Amino acid sequence: MPAPTLVFDLDGTLVDTAPDLIETLNVVFAREGLPPVDYATARNLIGGGAKAMIARGLEADGAALVPAKLEQMFDDFIVYYSAHIADRSQPFAGLLDALDVLAARGCQFAVCTNKLEQLSVLLLQKLDLAGRFKAICGQDTFRIQKPDPEILRRTIAAAGGSQQRAIMIGDSATDIRTAQAAGIPVIAVDFGYSERPVAEFKPDRVISHYAELPAAVAAFISAH
Repeated sequence: MPAPTLVFDLDGTLVDTAPDLIETLNVVFAREGLPPVDYATARNLIGGGAKAMIARGLEADGAALVPAKLEQMFDDFIVYYSAHIADRSQPFAGLLDALDVLAARGCQFAVCTNKLEQLSVLLLQKLDLAGRFKAICGQDTFRIQKPDPEILRRTIAAAGGSQQRAIMIGDSATDIRTAQAAGIPVIAVDFGYSERPVAEFKPDRVISHYAELPAAVAAFISAH
């Protein structure tokens, strides 16, 4: 395999976004007179997009899920989160060095996330990361969400890559299942927002720090 296109999930994979997402969730809940969702529980609600996070948070609180109210809370969430998107969010340790090493080897990068595209771009711009990615695709880019493998295929194409020369990097069962359905190798990070150990979902490899990523990618290249 020549140098591949590496497609990253965003929340819990590239960036530790939990502090700002959870604060936003609880600000919105407080406005509705609902109790806050504790941090450990809320951390595992991340990954399906803001609306899914709110719905799961309501479920965790034992609150009724009223569609019109969910839409209003979603709108409130997006407004507040947009203004606080990078207050405390940071790239995971070792990410920048790993990207530098992999870029020097000819790899190109893309993002495939269930976050809205505009928010994804804004976050990565605020963290001075956006320019590293050939494509940043969210749930609204193609109106497809993970685990539908088509969003991954289209993200690879948008980055100018090939499905035969691509690797997915993610932190959840959703990421792993998306890649498996697309027939693309997947490396899972074990420091993200998965409720269960990611190894249970049978990714091709698991890494515990971004310092391990260049070697993991090199192993795929040498095996193909």
